[in-house]
Amino acid sequence: MGQHGECRPLVRLALWSVFFALGLAGAPAARAEGCRLALLLALDVSSSVDAEEYSLQKQGIAAALSDPDVRGALLDGDQRVALSIYEWSGRRQSTVVLPWVTLDSAATLQGAVTRLLAAPRSFDRFPTAMGFALGFGSELLREAPPCTRQVIDISGDGITNDGFRPQQAYQHFPFAGVTVNGLAVMGSDPRVVEYFRGEVAHGPGAFVEIAEGYQDFRRAMTLKLFRELNDMIVGSLEP
Repeated sequence: MGQHGECRPLVRLALWSVFFALGLAGAPAARAEGCRLALLLALDVSSSVDAEEYSLQKQGIAAALSDPDVRGALLDGDQRVALSIYEWSGRRQSTVVLPWVTLDSAATLQGAVTRLLAAPRSFDRFPTAMGFALGFGSELLREAPPCTRQVIDISGDGITNDGFRPQQAYQHFPFAGVTVNGLAVMGSDPRVVEYFRGEVAHGPGAFVEIAEGYQDFRRAMTLKLFRELNDMIVGSLEP
C-alpha cells in the first residue's frame, strides 16, 4: 500500500495510547514456579453479541473448564497452568474479569469458574476492535507468572470494524513466542472463519476452532481447551 510508511507512525501512536489508557504500564507481575502454560481467555462482548449469546458464551466457558478431561489436563502433573480471563469489544473496552490465578487444586479451579460466572457483563454497545483487544492481551501476559508457553485464546463472531487489525497488533506489541488461537463463532458474519484463519491465528502451533453458533460454543471451547492444554497440533491451519 502506497501510504503504509505514512500510516505507521499514526498506528504506533494509537497502539501506545492503549497502554496508558488501559493503565497497564508497570503493573507488577505475579510469580509462580513450575508453570507450563499461561492461558488467557478473551471473550467477545461487542454489540453483535446479544444477552442470550453472551450467556451461552460465559456458561460454555464455565462448562468447558469443568469438563473432566479439561480439568484433568489443567490439574494433573507437576507443572501448573495459570489462567486469566478478560472481555473485549471497542478500542478501550477491555476488562479483566479473572485476574491471573495459578490452578493448583480443584478448589482453585472452581473458584475461578465461580468468579467468572458472577462477573457482570462489562460492555454491550461497542464495535469490534480486535487489534486493540489483542494489544490489551499482550500486556496482560506480561503480568502472568513465568510459564513455558503463553497462549491467548480469543473468541468472536465478527471481524475488526474499529481500530487497527490483529496483524498490526502482532507487529507492534510484544508477541514474540506467544500463540494466539481463535474460536470463530458462525452466524453473525459469513467472513468470520476466513478472517480468524488469515488474520487472527498467530504463533507456534496456532489453530482456529469453529462453533456453529453460540449454541455450539460449549463443545467448541471444550475441544479447544483440551488441545491447548495438551499442546496438540492437529495438522496446520485447516484449508
